[in-house]
Amino acid sequence: MSEFSGLNLAQPILRALKDEGYTTPTPIQVKSIPSLLLGRDLLGVAQTGTGKTAAFALPLLQRLAENTARPNRCQPRALILAPTRELAGQIAASLRTYGQHLRLRTAAVFGGTSIRPQIQALTQGVHVLVATPGRLMDLMKQGHARLDQVEVFILDEADRMLDMGFIPDVRKISAALPKRRQTAMFSATMPPEVKTLANGLLADPVYVEATPAATTVEKVEQRVLFLPKDKKRALLGELLNDKGIKRVLIFTRTKHGADRVAKDLIHRGIRCDAIHGNKAQNARERALAGFRSGNIRALVATDIAARGIDVDGVTHVINFELPNIPESYVHRIGRTARAGAGGIAISFCDHEERAYLRDIEKMICQSVPVFADHPYHSDEIANDPGPAARNRGKGSRNGQARNRAPQNKRPNHYRGNAPRSRRPAA
Repeated sequence: MSEFSGLNLAQPILRALKDEGYTTPTPIQVKSIPSLLLGRDLLGVAQTGTGKTAAFALPLLQRLAENTARPNRCQPRALILAPTRELAGQIAASLRTYGQHLRLRTAAVFGGTSIRPQIQALTQGVHVLVATPGRLMDLMKQGHARLDQVEVFILDEADRMLDMGFIPDVRKISAALPKRRQTAMFSATMPPEVKTLANGLLADPVYVEATPAATTVEKVEQRVLFLPKDKKRALLGELLNDKGIKRVLIFTRTKHGADRVAKDLIHRGIRCDAIHGNKAQNARERALAGFRSGNIRALVATDIAARGIDVDGVTHVINFELPNIPESYVHRIGRTARAGAGGIAISFCDHEERAYLRDIEKMICQSVPVFADHPYHSDEIANDPGPAARNRGKGSRNGQARNRAPQNKRPNHYRGNAPRSRRPAA
């Protein structure tokens, strides 16, 4: 399948895709759209950046457009659950873009902002409701959202729902839905808890997979830089002197860490902002808008806040701090190399993070190449496999050598190339 025109989509939707310059569907779209158009339940394993939002949004819009019945007050005809505010907003924006030639109303409801406009939108009636679980539960308890007319239920990023503790809310929400409905569920990874959830929500589902679960995006060029913890800010500042790093997403493990890194970069004259859970919703939206427009070159984020970031042209991802959950590494670096483009992922690793790197390499089934040609490189850290590996290696002359990643000492190798393509990135 080389064109959207071959997927039996309605002309108004094809016109919207053409207006946006989208012509070629991604693999997850090719695999998902035909089954969803037939009304089948679907379980999709797809990492961020593969085009999964369009994979469920396009057939949903077509189904609703074929039956133009007006939605009742406080009774949406379709429900999409997303784990974060940013992702909910991004999905709603994509629905409006793809449905710009259709007379359908979409609303997004999430916490961190006033509930009154959300209640007003629901009262007027919406075809599609995009929601985070917590805010939707509040609206249901207050009687402003009733789900008995939902025809299509879509659960996006189910593994992140699990990470954030939303699965009990998801079960309560799904219990309020009609038994006769179409359900689609997408997840980047498939841990046992997510499989159990899928078994309870889906009826004879079609299974589709864009890339193997919990693997890195193939077009991301990865490297790790070993250095002491107290040299990380200095190295980050030096890296960002390279103008080839045009739009960069920087990850920290904590909210306070994100603020400290952003403040240091601003002090160095780099246009930067931070996004995390302690930020007010309008501040988060302002930071995202600045990053999207190019007014902000560097955005510092925590894992949860960054889950909904969908920005074209992110040339680099820098893990200022390695995640302590290996799957988060996959999600982080997937913010570059989106929809077929290339990208660079650079990870800083200090002594304390050596074990995190070992777990990441075990999960992705490969060693991350080492880049040693920088002023703060530490052979001591590079040659230390971490406490657990040291213990396993006792009594074996090769215990340490087995855990060393190959080194790459080529100079001027921070930048790389990041070609672009025109596929729906959402």
